[in-house]
Amino acid sequence: MPGALDGVRVIDFGQYIAGPLLGMLLADQGADVVRIDPPGGPRWDAPANRTWNRGKRSVVLDLKAPSGLDRACELVTSADVLVENFRPGVMDRLGLGHEEMCVANPALIYCSLPGFASDDPRAAVRAWEGVVGAATGTYTARLEGGEGARPVYTAIPISSAYAAIVGAATVAAALVARERDGGLGQRIEVPLFDATFTAIGLVGQRVHTGTPPPPRPFAWVRQYRCQDGRWVQFHAANTRFVEQFVRAAGVEHWRDDGLLDRMAVATDPALGALLLERMTELFATRPANEWEDLVNAAGTPTAVCRESAEWLANEHARSSGAIIEVTDPVLGPMLQPGVTPRLGGTPGALRGPAPVSGADTHAVLTAIPLRATRTAGPSAPPSTAGPLAGIKVLDLCIILAGPTCGRTLAEFGADVIKIDAPGREGGVAFHHDVNRGKRSLLLDLKSVAGRDVFWRLLEDADIVVQNYRAGALERIGLGYEAVQARRPGIIYASLNAYGHGGPWEHRPGWEQLAQAATGMQMRYGGDRPVLAPFPVNDYGTGVLGAYGVMLALYHRQLTGEGQQVRSALAYTAGVLQSAFLQGYEGKTWDEPRGQSALGASALERLYEAEDGWFFFAARESDLPTLSAVEGLTGLDDVGPRKRDAFLA
Repeated sequence: MPGALDGVRVIDFGQYIAGPLLGMLLADQGADVVRIDPPGGPRWDAPANRTWNRGKRSVVLDLKAPSGLDRACELVTSADVLVENFRPGVMDRLGLGHEEMCVANPALIYCSLPGFASDDPRAAVRAWEGVVGAATGTYTARLEGGEGARPVYTAIPISSAYAAIVGAATVAAALVARERDGGLGQRIEVPLFDATFTAIGLVGQRVHTGTPPPPRPFAWVRQYRCQDGRWVQFHAANTRFVEQFVRAAGVEHWRDDGLLDRMAVATDPALGALLLERMTELFATRPANEWEDLVNAAGTPTAVCRESAEWLANEHARSSGAIIEVTDPVLGPMLQPGVTPRLGGTPGALRGPAPVSGADTHAVLTAIPLRATRTAGPSAPPSTAGPLAGIKVLDLCIILAGPTCGRTLAEFGADVIKIDAPGREGGVAFHHDVNRGKRSLLLDLKSVAGRDVFWRLLEDADIVVQNYRAGALERIGLGYEAVQARRPGIIYASLNAYGHGGPWEHRPGWEQLAQAATGMQMRYGGDRPVLAPFPVNDYGTGVLGAYGVMLALYHRQLTGEGQQVRSALAYTAGVLQSAFLQGYEGKTWDEPRGQSALGASALERLYEAEDGWFFFAARESDLPTLSAVEGLTGLDDVGPRKRDAFLA
């Protein structure tokens, strides 16, 4: 079946992480992505390239040579999308800047992913992942030691991954706008620095007025060590989950001590401490896998804190498509993160393994004249309307991931109506963060009267977004089939925790559970699981869900057909960990991990200065220059073989 981006040609000049990852997200949805590498191959030669370059064609060109530059210009002139992630000004100096290329190809969508924006005073800085991570506060120790503690490095490239994720959504929005506006392309800039704040979200939110929120009542939502020494993430964050858990665990007698008072931890610290002591003792009575099965069978969210290698082999990960198998021409049989988002009518799919660098040079270059140069329509005026202006969205979502999908659609100009249940326990969580730009309505969808209002709202709606547990909306008659029957052409987005299909599809779950199941907590914690600094799966799933919705809108513009879109926290965890989430013969899991990690090598590491910490990033080719810096000694011992000596 066709992908949503079939017929869309992308020229991918990206290097390192952000650009190649964006190219992968486009290729997985059917785009013809032509990757341009310099002679000698990619600048960062890592196994992850076998994931990020899958489904692409590979061309080697020397952009500093006139002949190579001419061929690159010809490719761009016949393309729909250009992707690059160099510092601002680099492409201009090469003769491939957006002004020149968009004049030659008015239909071109030119997407730049620099470290810092072109109008940022730091634009000329070599903003590799660690530099941006330090600049955004990603490495600040918030969870293990608090203010003043030394920073903690994470191997997960949050800034690069989020630039790619936000870039994918923005490219899809630009394709929708181009189709509406008569074929006119435009320039996109998604700096890594700016994209990181999508991941930071509520952690970076500051409320200037009002009183601080009360202490979280369910302080027992945390990791527990089990009988076999392994850990589980337990998440009974409402009274229904607590009731289910105590029955399954056989501890209903705790009621006699008042331990199940919903506000016990907030109103009585001593009682809360007693409950944590009891919970710790209880979880130590069974192995982790037994607890996971027992508690989830009762309906309460719990996940074993796995290593990433375990997630690759997990039955659910494989059967849900969160992990897929690829026969790679370089590494052989290989496990990689699966395709996300999933579209029902135009399903994304692996279009083939990553090619050997330069394998398609002759075929691609000789075929350039066969594709007509794209031009904008003769009467297409520039539009100041958002790409989704005139699109109506019904947002039924709760917590973070789903509302982020609706918020992203609103940011691109859609009219989003947020529908919440009156009297919902805990109220509308994170309202100021995820519901900005929307209109708000309280509606009881479990009542006949509430559903009647929903059906009236649906009459002119384009999109429905929901993130309830699989089957929940079907039970009240608001599943995809029922909605599609009433409103043909509807785009219906469903987001969940663990993925669609597989034995865990119906399990409830949140950020903490996705981090536990996919290896993120163990990587960040090391000896014991620790949550990543931001809710990266929640926000990423919301933006990737919006990417899928806009792909479906683009397809509907061309065909009139609507479809269902699916996204999941576990799928997003694969994208975020794609720098090392591969399985193949000879694989070594050696990325930095744990709360003592400071970097990947002596040349890519956090260092303590007289007045605080900073991130230092350099290449081995920079060593002669660095040796001339006054007071900087010992560089003769720096090199790949000395890597481990500098990590603690």
